[in-house]
Amino acid sequence: MYLRLIACGLLAAPTSLLAQSVVPAVAAPAVAPIAAPVTTNAVLRTGTEVPLRLSEELTTKGKKLRIGSRFRLETSAPVVVQGVTVIPSGSPAVGEVTDVRNKGGWGKSGHLAARVLYVTVNGRQIRLTGSFDDKGVAGGVGAVAVSAIVFLPAGFFMTGTSARVPVGAAVKGFVDEDVQLSLAASGPAPMVVSAPAAAVSAAATSN
Repeated sequence: MYLRLIACGLLAAPTSLLAQSVVPAVAAPAVAPIAAPVTTNAVLRTGTEVPLRLSEELTTKGKKLRIGSRFRLETSAPVVVQGVTVIPSGSPAVGEVTDVRNKGGWGKSGHLAARVLYVTVNGRQIRLTGSFDDKGVAGGVGAVAVSAIVFLPAGFFMTGTSARVPVGAAVKGFVDEDVQLSLAASGPAPMVVSAPAAAVSAAATSN
């Protein structure tokens, strides 16, 4: 009887060993997303127009304006390169007053001139060029506001008008440096990479 039990145990052993030797199923590896290809050949060229508008009024009234005073602007329309917006509308920009003349006697009118300095996009300052005067003429020099001079004995006390550029006045800026851009390259949709056939087969067997 004892020998029979041993014999049964020996016969059962291979089955147990085979059960323990089964290789567990290998899970199919996750397919990593394929990043869109990027091109660095795009350039925001020097001289590209950047439409701007004043975010605050500039005036010689009150005689507070000084040469070197900084003021705020913003882009009034997006700047697009290869179909991609690289400078969004509403991007903040900064300008600087370059000339101030307050109104005075004998009908002398006020005058101011200014230039744009830069626009900020994603934390980067892009240099701009462009100037305007008290009439807010974009990209150049405009007419100075002058009131009529009245030749009276007290004519010295007749003054002209103050220069004033209102909020929202249009100003043209121009990019003053080549800016390298990283844009997503256009092309066919990326190929979907499937899991290896062996891994898929092992997963099916385990189920």
